[in-house]
Amino acid sequence: MKRLKTVGVVALAAVFFAAAAFASGGEAGGHNKWLDLVYRCINFGIVAFLVYKFAGKRVADFFSGRTKQIEADLNDLDERKADAERRLLEVEASIANIEAEKAKILADAREQGEALKAAIVEKAEKQAAQILAQAEAAASQELKLAVDAVRERIAEEIALAAEDLVKKQLKKKEHEDLVNEYLKRVVLN
Repeated sequence: MKRLKTVGVVALAAVFFAAAAFASGGEAGGHNKWLDLVYRCINFGIVAFLVYKFAGKRVADFFSGRTKQIEADLNDLDERKADAERRLLEVEASIANIEAEKAKILADAREQGEALKAAIVEKAEKQAAQILAQAEAAASQELKLAVDAVRERIAEEIALAAEDLVKKQLKKKEHEDLVNEYLKRVVLN
């Protein structure tokens, strides 16, 4: 209602200023011109009333809705700006901490590398000890087999030499006596 009064006062002032300007035109027959001005003012008033009556509410709703939409957009923009500033601060903080994180990651990697190196060296030493023990056992076994083979060969050589010696020194009669005596011992035992 306050707006309507303001609009009415402004319109009335415009009409009076227009009437004063028209009246100072200085031509004769000013009476008809005054009447024409009044008709025009009445026409304007009727048109303004009809526009206000039929479209006033829609125009007011349009402008108030538009105002609300602009306010909502501004609030949304303020929220998005605050969110962007918050994310910017987070990114700046993470950038500031990146050197410390890099140093920590490198230290962790070195630590893991050293632990892995120590584990590999320990495993290699154990394997080397096992291989050495196996090699010593194999060498000992080979030595024993070689000694046994040499003993067996020497025993065979001695037996052959003894046999040859016995054949040369033993006569047929002594040989038969020896065999008979051996058979007696085998039978008796």
